[in-house]
Formats: sequence, C-alpha cells, structure tokens
Amino acid sequence: MRYLKSLPDCFCWKEHGGMYGTAGIPDIIACIGGKFYGFEVKNERGKASALQELTIRKIKAAGGTALVVRSVDEVRAVVEGRQSSGCV
Repeated sequence: MRYLKSLPDCFCWKEHGGMYGTAGIPDIIACIGGKFYGFEVKNERGKASALQELTIRKIKAAGGTALVVRSVDEVRAVVEGRQSSGCV
C-alpha cells in the first residue's frame, strides 16, 4: 500500500473481509492512471481460493488487471508493465 500511495496518479484501498465485504475480491484494489488493478496478496506458499481465481478471471475479462502477488517488487513490475498479469 505504501508503494501504491506514493504514485501520483493512484487511488487505492485495502479491501477488508468480513460480513460486510464481498467474498473473493482481491486484497488491494487500485486505479492507476485510469487502469483498474486487483492484487490478491499471498505469502510464498499461499494459494488463491477457487472464488479468488474466479474473481481474478472476471476482472481480466472486463479489461482490468488482476493477479496474485507475493511482494512489493511484483506489484511494481506489474504497474510499470515489466510483468505480465496473465497468471493467477
């Protein structure tokens, strides 16, 4: 979040789960330079649930970028266009 908030053309927030949230929504939602991003944050061994994978596919089908990330460097690479957003 600190990296994203440092970008001048970024609006972002941390999606909190719970009874008022929507299941499967990525952990971090961002609009950067008019482009939609959804970042599902996992540790090295973490895997996206079936519902998270489905949501990522739906975001991509709608023209957004969504993927599982494991580090700030991965987020930076996606935002800067150095990494494909094709993998779940």
